[in-house]
Amino acid sequence: MATKQLTPEIIDPIAFQDFRDALSDYAPQLEQLVCQLEDGSGNEEKIAQLFRILHSIKGDANLCQVHFFEPYMNVLEHLLDRVRHKELPYLDVLGDVLLLVMDRLVLMLDAVAEDLPLDDLRMDALRIRLEPLLEKKPEDLPQACAWLVSSMMGQAPSVPAPTQEAGNGHGGHRFTDLQFFRSLAAQLEQRLPAFSGRTERNLALALETNRLSERPVPMEQLAAAIYMHDIGMMLLPESLWLKAGNLSVEDRRQLSAHPGWAAGLLERMPDWQEAARMVAQHHERPDGSGYPDGVRDGAICPGACVLALVDAFESVMLKHAQQGQRRSMLRAVAELNASERQFDSYWLQLFNQVVRTRLELGSVVGGA
Repeated sequence: MATKQLTPEIIDPIAFQDFRDALSDYAPQLEQLVCQLEDGSGNEEKIAQLFRILHSIKGDANLCQVHFFEPYMNVLEHLLDRVRHKELPYLDVLGDVLLLVMDRLVLMLDAVAEDLPLDDLRMDALRIRLEPLLEKKPEDLPQACAWLVSSMMGQAPSVPAPTQEAGNGHGGHRFTDLQFFRSLAAQLEQRLPAFSGRTERNLALALETNRLSERPVPMEQLAAAIYMHDIGMMLLPESLWLKAGNLSVEDRRQLSAHPGWAAGLLERMPDWQEAARMVAQHHERPDGSGYPDGVRDGAICPGACVLALVDAFESVMLKHAQQGQRRSMLRAVAELNASERQFDSYWLQLFNQVVRTRLELGSVVGGA
């Protein structure tokens, strides 16, 4: 089916803002219902409520002349209508599609409001993948939905079997050092309950991503960087660790110093210079907008690129922790890909592959 390209525009600024306000009320309700339906009960009243929310969003979009919303809402409404009339079963993967589309629409609405580019959101690609779902038979729909979700999380490159690292042997002091680094990370977690388990989650994601690479970084160095990257935060006021809202100039100055403190400790210890560089650079960005030094593109070491991804993923997961594991994973990977210019594209695609596999297997981040 031919898909006409829409150019998002604000026709009536007041109505547009009214629609944004309404959507901010609808979105949490929709997320809550999808999470409740994940228990497999298929409660008819919850499905009816979900349909009504989608119908209301579509109606409000038309009323407020936010017409670029309508093609996406048409598909979601028709799919839920088929579920409502028992033509289709309600499946978790259909909920994933609902949440993915709504996330992208909210991000698109914000971008249009701030006159920002939409390229990273890939909204035209989403429409092209979404509309064929209307024609799918019930037995074909789950696979089609799963493909849509995975394709919008980024296309993973063809990766050969991981190569074995040469020289895996190491001195006893490295093992002792890693145990020490791990103990420091555990102390940081104990000071902030919300951080509980984050080190092992980050480590598992980082190592899985690294194994997929044609040119993996040394695993011991990566592990040390995972353990140590936020240790400098222990020297900052705890009020800064999860501070919400805008940061002051002084707040930013203090936060920008924390990678250097941890990197400095690693630099002073034998054989951890590569890990130190990973830690020092994990808040740098390819476009040079990161900190502390504004390093660009290839000057950022590969380990720092991996660390930046898992650190950002964990931060978004933490922000959406109340929405459930699967929901927060989908939101986190969506946000990373919507901000893909902040990350190294090679490592982002490998990271996408790791998260896609976990979603397909239904595994818990950091689980066995």
